[in-house]
Amino acid sequence: MSDRGYFVAGNWKMHGSLSRAASLAADVAGRAPQAVDIAVCPSYVHLAAAGQALQGSAVGLGAQDASASGEQGAFTGQVSASMLVELGCEYVILGHSERRGLLAESDDTVAKKVECAQAAGLTPIICVGETLAQREDAQTETVVITQLSAVIERCGVAALKSALLAYEPVWAIGTGLVPTTEEIGNVHGFIRAELASRFGAETADAIRILYGGSVKPGNAAEIFATNDVDGALVGGASLKADDFNGIITALGAA
Repeated sequence: MSDRGYFVAGNWKMHGSLSRAASLAADVAGRAPQAVDIAVCPSYVHLAAAGQALQGSAVGLGAQDASASGEQGAFTGQVSASMLVELGCEYVILGHSERRGLLAESDDTVAKKVECAQAAGLTPIICVGETLAQREDAQTETVVITQLSAVIERCGVAALKSALLAYEPVWAIGTGLVPTTEEIGNVHGFIRAELASRFGAETADAIRILYGGSVKPGNAAEIFATNDVDGALVGGASLKADDFNGIITALGAA
């Protein structure tokens, strides 16, 4: 069991409709236990509907991205962190591998987004992780620490203490492939040990590190029982309330 408390976030990606977002959010809210921090992250256009359904519940609202361009300006198609706060968002996913890979977001861009998000009062869920080629080339640790270092260099280590980290091996996202718990524990342990060596054990121990990558009700308990795993960033399984609730319920067996 994590001494830091568990956090589970659902990334709905580009799925759903207004009515579906509202009903799914209401279903998640109706089952949410008080002992676990939970958030759901719909698409931009579904945030208001989901947020209304979550009102009065213990489930937080999050977005899937935010602009690196400040509060406002001539940035067609972008959404600022302050706009998300106005809609009731508390969290925002930043640096997800699909944005890094498909949209060529650099480590520096992700760091700028973290800076803007925290300035607006959002809690970033900062994603890091390696591709299959990078893992096979024994570059996992280098990739992960390089991605984190960009945030630290721009925002300071204090930014990590008021954020959540999510290790998501790119090759395990949406593929059904899951690293062994030993592999997950090794990367999470490396991240915490690296932070401890740079900034001290107290700082490292305060940061929650989530795992993301084909998390399902059937493997959640085993993943949650792994050292240094403080929760999950859930993709496809978060689109079904039964599956998402099953993952949350698995915390009791961890």
